[in-house]
Amino acid sequence: MAALLTHATPAQAANFTPPQGCKLEITVQNRSCTVSQHYRCSADAPGDQRVTYFTREGATYQSRIDRETRWMESTNLQNGVSDVLEEGAKDDASFSALLKTGRDDFDFWTRSNDNERLHHVGHDELTGEKVEIDGVPLEVTRFELTTFSESGDVLIRRQGQQFISRSQGRFYGGVEQSTDWTGAKEDTNDSPVTFAFPGQPGFGSTVPEYDCDLQMVKGRGADILRQLLKEART
Repeated sequence: MAALLTHATPAQAANFTPPQGCKLEITVQNRSCTVSQHYRCSADAPGDQRVTYFTREGATYQSRIDRETRWMESTNLQNGVSDVLEEGAKDDASFSALLKTGRDDFDFWTRSNDNERLHHVGHDELTGEKVEIDGVPLEVTRFELTTFSESGDVLIRRQGQQFISRSQGRFYGGVEQSTDWTGAKEDTNDSPVTFAFPGQPGFGSTVPEYDCDLQMVKGRGADILRQLLKEART
């Protein structure tokens, strides 16, 4: 998949071209200097959605969720690490349960291509608040998520606020706080700023536009894991 992506840098802007058999639906400019391309592929199961994230350095991350927003697979395009959902979860994530009851608890495992297993436990809940961003109606959620190693050690604790779109059947990032196993804390804002649909300005753009002057290059393992888990959620 990575080889089929159109990359962009500040010096060479380009539009995103989805893989063959896939159709780009939405381009979202986000806080934290990212732009996300949301698309669907005919070869996937009905209801599946894919997303590819771009920074100013190019494509960095992609994932696939199913109709219940389960994290089916995700890939860090910079280091090649991929994670897939293990079947038989104690409590699968359920978007329909969140919409029906206002809360969804989850407890599941993922496995990477280097055979590392991670255990994810948490919940999402609707706050009842409704907002509109760039003409798109969204609802505000609160969430808590703890990711454990296979041996049961806490790796990342995250909590904060996100957004959902009922019509699109997906989550978007928001304001959150995270703490990793080293004790390092981080506050982030990945909220969407603009939505571009087919035929609109910015559709397919791979150059992020917001908060890019605030970003710093990070190399610690904790930061990489935190970023991977954060993007998997959205």
